[in-house]
This record gives sequence, C-alpha cells and structure tokens, in this order.
Amino acid sequence: MIKVLLVEDDVRLADALAGALEAHGYEVDQARTAGGALAAPPADIVLLDLGLPDMDGIELCQRIRERQDFGDTAIIMVTARRQQRERILGLRSGADDYVVKPLVIEELCARMEAVLRRTTRRVDTVLRTGPIEADLATRSVLCEGRPVELTRKEFDLLVVLLRETGAVVSREDLLLKVWQTAWPGTLRTLEVHIGTLRSKLGLPRLIQTVRGVGYRLVATENAGVPVSRA
Repeated sequence: MIKVLLVEDDVRLADALAGALEAHGYEVDQARTAGGALAAPPADIVLLDLGLPDMDGIELCQRIRERQDFGDTAIIMVTARRQQRERILGLRSGADDYVVKPLVIEELCARMEAVLRRTTRRVDTVLRTGPIEADLATRSVLCEGRPVELTRKEFDLLVVLLRETGAVVSREDLLLKVWQTAWPGTLRTLEVHIGTLRSKLGLPRLIQTVRGVGYRLVATENAGVPVSRA
C-alpha cells in the first residue's frame, strides 16, 4: 500500500483530499503543521502545502530532505502560489513536482504515479484478494491472471471494495469515496457500476449485495453466501 503524508492546515480541504486519495487506493496520514509533518512516520510520498502556520513549506521541504528515513520519499508541493519564482524555489528545495490549487484529483493522482515511478523506494502497490489483483501504480487489474479493462470509476470502486475485503461497505460510503457525493440520486449510477464490474470480472459472486446496506467483496467466488443483484 502506498503511504501518503498530506501536510495541509485547511481541515476541510485536507479531509476532502484525503478521502479522494483513499478512494484511489492510497493510505493517507495527515499533518496540520510543519512540526506535525517532521514528527510523522516515513511515507512514500508527501503532499506539501506551502502556507503552513509554523514554517514556510519551502523550508519544511528542505528539512524533510535532511531526514535519512525520508531520503527517497517523493515530495509534491500543492499550493495556491502561482508565481514562477515560487515554482523554481520549490523544485530547487527538493520537491519532485509542483501543483497549483485548485486541484483536479485525477491530475494529482497521475502526477503522484509519475513521481513514484522516478523514486527508488520500492512500495507495495498491488492489492490482492482471491483471484483479483489491482496495481495502484499502473491502475491495472488481473482476474485469475487475465487482464481486465476498467474505467476510472470502476477501478476506484473495486479498490475501495478490495481494501475492505470481507466487510460490508455502505452505499453512502462508496458514493463519497468514488463520486465525492452522498446524493441519493447517484445510487442508480453506483448500481450500474457494480453490475458492470461484476460482468467484466466474470465472477459475479465476488461482489455481494447486502440488502438495504451496501456491498461486500469476498475472497473466493464460491463463498456460499447468497448474493442479490444490485
């Protein structure tokens, strides 16, 4: 699992971003201050806001680079500062990339994948349950050894279920993590995606419907638990 340290003092933005990243299969820790970031355990990638209350992000980036246990950690600066001078300072201070707010989560994930490919740290990017393997770095899926072509939302939905294998994930939780909404009108979209995902995997009993609650991914096709359609 790829571990992300999100350094952001805006609580609402940080929580929303963390939720979106977790839906894409990342494990996210948060820090609100530079002190909290420096005290955090090592991560595979750091998303670093520059406007922190106790230290400028440029200096914090340099401090992180001085830590031996963060030596090959990827750092992406995520900030509202648009000036070219700030970009240059950020990159020269040790950042691998520089992203300007407002964020588009798909672009941010693509940039994260790119910088992770350039770092030397070996991370476990593959989720495995029974016959399913999902590679978070390449966003590819194997089912019983055969490749399965999924859309972005189908992949994100599968990742959420894989991370909670055996547990029931509520419809509301799936909507929040994959579509960033809890609007009931989106339930039909979720049901369609579940049906398509079952069809593409070719093992419909892997994703079980728990009536009135949500869905559960089980470890084997022959789980023996009655399954309802979405």
